[in-house]
Amino acid sequence: MEGLAEALLELQRLTERLRRECPWDREQTAATIVPHTVEESYEVADAALAGDDEKLLDELGDLLFQVYFLALLLEERGAGDLAQVARGVHEKLVRRHPHVFGDVEARTAERVRSNWERIKREQEGREGIFHDVAEGLPGLLYARKIQQRAKVVGFEYPDLAGALADLADELRELEDEPSGDELGDVLFAAVNVARRLDVDPELELRRAAQRFRRRVEVAEELAAETGENWTELPLDQQDAYFDRAKEVAE
Repeated sequence: MEGLAEALLELQRLTERLRRECPWDREQTAATIVPHTVEESYEVADAALAGDDEKLLDELGDLLFQVYFLALLLEERGAGDLAQVARGVHEKLVRRHPHVFGDVEARTAERVRSNWERIKREQEGREGIFHDVAEGLPGLLYARKIQQRAKVVGFEYPDLAGALADLADELRELEDEPSGDELGDVLFAAVNVARRLDVDPELELRRAAQRFRRRVEVAEELAAETGENWTELPLDQQDAYFDRAKEVAE
């Protein structure tokens, strides 16, 4: 623990020095830093999902620096500091885990989540079904958060079959009336299915996009092996190479 404390203190000192002495760091505000914070969060997610521990260590460091820097900006405004950030989250985690630090029973993850929502309402003064849903979330995560809030009050389909049936209905409506609104309903229903499958829609969409990208690249390579330029082929021939790529690309 002594080594941990010293490492964290050294990072604090470095952050303060960069803020004083680096022209770029001196110019930054919360508004200019947050896009970097979001980017670093996604890079942490990519490293974790890839199972790349070395990269995860590196990316976690970048994200940690973002926390230090934003906390320093708070300190400059007299609105808080890193110590308050740490104590605040410590207090909140203890409060939201009465099954660990108190006598409340919660034997399942679902029960834990239910307790969290109750604590937020009863002890933290959060009001309304959709309290504290960040408007800046990516669309798929925003939709999932909204659905999770509705679930707390019992407003959701009872099982996966209900969510799938709703998705099928929305797809039919999109076919009957192609429009942005109908497409939005399809996406919202698809997020509901993802939630029922206990998967993250944002991450699954990224995986799907990455699979598509790999397969197109492999299709292009397969065409090149036969002396053809995949980008110049008609769609049916491109599709044939794409189907072959599905068999060889992970």
